[in-house]
Amino acid sequence: MLERQNKMKTDDPSAVARAAAMKEFRPADRGFWSHVSDLEWNDWHWQLKHRITTLPQLQRLMPTLTPEEHAGTMLANSKLSLAITPFFFNLIDTSDEGCPIRRQVIPSIEETHTAAWEMSDPCGEDSHSPVPGLVHRYPDRVLFLVTDRCASYCRYCTRSRLVSNAAGYDFHPEFDRQINYIATHPEIRDVLLSGGDPLLFSDEKLEYLLNRLRAIPHVEFLRIGTRIPIFLPQRITPELCAMLRQFHPLFISIHSNHPRELTMEVKAALERLADAGIPLGNQSVLLRGVNDNPLVMKAHLQKLLMCRVKPYYIYQCDLITGSAHLRASVRQGLAIMSALRGHTSGYAVPLYVIDAPGGGGKVPINPDYILSRNGDRVLIRNFEGKVFEYPEDREGRPLISHHQMLAGIERD
Repeated sequence: MLERQNKMKTDDPSAVARAAAMKEFRPADRGFWSHVSDLEWNDWHWQLKHRITTLPQLQRLMPTLTPEEHAGTMLANSKLSLAITPFFFNLIDTSDEGCPIRRQVIPSIEETHTAAWEMSDPCGEDSHSPVPGLVHRYPDRVLFLVTDRCASYCRYCTRSRLVSNAAGYDFHPEFDRQINYIATHPEIRDVLLSGGDPLLFSDEKLEYLLNRLRAIPHVEFLRIGTRIPIFLPQRITPELCAMLRQFHPLFISIHSNHPRELTMEVKAALERLADAGIPLGNQSVLLRGVNDNPLVMKAHLQKLLMCRVKPYYIYQCDLITGSAHLRASVRQGLAIMSALRGHTSGYAVPLYVIDAPGGGGKVPINPDYILSRNGDRVLIRNFEGKVFEYPEDREGRPLISHHQMLAGIERD
């Protein structure tokens, strides 16, 4: 039933028109900062210096703040700090309480509502941390946390215990210890730099870290996880891209959740990275009122491809404390995956995963395409709901008929 409803929505002419509008690339409006010069606006240091970080700033720029948002902002610095770059703030529709950009970065008092199953460390990173700032959860790769700072703070952040230090985690990376652990564990072939956001570092500091990691013989490739191209596309300078291209194979995973985030400026920044030979993937989080709609999700994923970014993951929102108001259901996530598979190009279909609570790692979640399986066949359905048989024996070999077997004997 859900699949039929989703198909009807996306086949509706008005829905097609809305999807086309969502895929248009538009420049970000300067809004309150229209008086600022191009030189300042396009300087990433200026953007960071003029972030919205206090309730008075937010009230002045957004007089439509709801009572829930007002109360949440007053308490924000006890859980996760408030910070929004001017560039990203101007994507908010201040007249719409349900604006998908607004929901991601404006605090709400709902962040103080917790459930018994929510956790401060839902992915179990601390329990898989052999040295401070390094997570060794999978056999051949590690997560290298380099900073606790971001350009802007997502209200559903799975590392809100650490990021911004609002909760008093007091995170201080120890690069020498982290790198020494990697160097003395030859099974590690893949290092992911994250945090916080590594691209907040200066070119020189980031180059220093990448040089040290690239000097380790068994580290085959490096990755950077970042939301900077979305929050702060001005940071993606030609100089940064030229520096990064020294370290191939180097992959970058960005984090975008909604088509409105993909402006002309963001597209240009992503193209600069792609032109530097860096493969780009996107990780979205399934969020209620943001992207938990098949039409919105499809438009977003298709728009990512137009930015030369491969949709990589859709994450079920982690069970981070105070995120219930933003978590969409797994049922809706499966409905969205059914609306994608077969209805758009395979390159636009990411993996839908749940990071198993407590540190179990990523588990792929898919609609039921295998209906049954026995000793001589697998019964499958396609994206249209049609059912097909795939014959095979118990060892997985394709079955052949008696006639085919005799024909084979005669040929021998």
